[in-house]
Amino acid sequence: MNKKNSIKMLTEGGMMIALSILLGRIKLYEAPMGGSVTAGSMIPLMLFAIRWGIIPGIAVGATYGLLDFMLKPQFYHPIQFILDYPMAFGLLGLAGLGYFTKNYDAKGYFNLILGIILGIGGRMISHVLSGVVFFAEYAGDKNPWIYSIQYNAYYLIPELIISIVVLALIWKPIKRTIVG
Repeated sequence: MNKKNSIKMLTEGGMMIALSILLGRIKLYEAPMGGSVTAGSMIPLMLFAIRWGIIPGIAVGATYGLLDFMLKPQFYHPIQFILDYPMAFGLLGLAGLGYFTKNYDAKGYFNLILGIILGIGGRMISHVLSGVVFFAEYAGDKNPWIYSIQYNAYYLIPELIISIVVLALIWKPIKRTIVG
C-alpha cells in the first residue's frame, strides 16, 4: 500500500468512527444493562471494512470499541472489557468479506449480507461470552447461556436487520466507490 492510500485509509477510518459515534447517539431502544438499537451505528464501520478489508476493518472496529468505552465506561473485569469493547466491535471487521466482492449482481449482494451477518454475529458471540462469564447472576434460574443469548439478541437482531436493509439499499449507488 502506498503512502497516499494509507493516508486515505486512516482518514476514512477516523471519519467512519466519528459517524458511528454520532449514529450511536440516536437510540431507538436502550436495554437496561447495556446495548441499544441505534440508527445504524455499525454501518459506517462495516462500510469501512468492505472498502479496505477485514484486517483494517477489525482495527477500526476495535478503535471504535475503545472510544465507545471512553464515552460510556462500564467496566467490571479486564476480560469483560476486552470482550465487550475492542473484541466485540473489532469483529464487525468481518463484514470486510465484502472487500472480495467485485461483482455487482446477486452474488455481490449475497457476499455483502454474509459479511454483515458474520460481523454482527461475531459481535454477538463476544457479548454473549461476556454475559455468561461476568453477568450470569442476572440470569436468575435461567441457564446463563440462554439468558445471555436472549439479552444480546434483543438489541443485536434489530441492529442486524437495520444494517442489512440500509446497506442493501445503498449498495447499488455506492458499490463502485466502496469496492472499486
